[in-house]
Amino acid sequence: MAKIPDSTQTSLRQKLLARATERWPQIQTLHTRYRAGFAYIDATLTDGEELKLCRLRYAGSASQWVFAIYRASHNDYQQAALPSGWPSGTPEEALDTACGLYLGDPTAWRLPDPRRTNGDTH
Repeated sequence: MAKIPDSTQTSLRQKLLARATERWPQIQTLHTRYRAGFAYIDATLTDGEELKLCRLRYAGSASQWVFAIYRASHNDYQQAALPSGWPSGTPEEALDTACGLYLGDPTAWRLPDPRRTNGDTH
């Protein structure tokens, strides 16, 4: 598996930090570590607790990643679907999915309302 380019690592980290700041005040510090084509996302909470959250697999794009949730019960990562039903998505979707589970906030899994694209008012 190919190594994640440095520029993509920087982009991923910036996207995750921005989302954590915007949506997850319980997170004091977000940690990203890389191995081959994977990015591992962990968090330190404001109370000092450390959590493993998820693993993202690089698929050749800085905006789409294959998602795997950390399973504390097995101490491993299991590929999983995001709330959209897809196994891959944005880093922000992945962070929200993992934090929704581990921080007990299922509102993170709500999909945005569908947008009308034909311009008609209904």
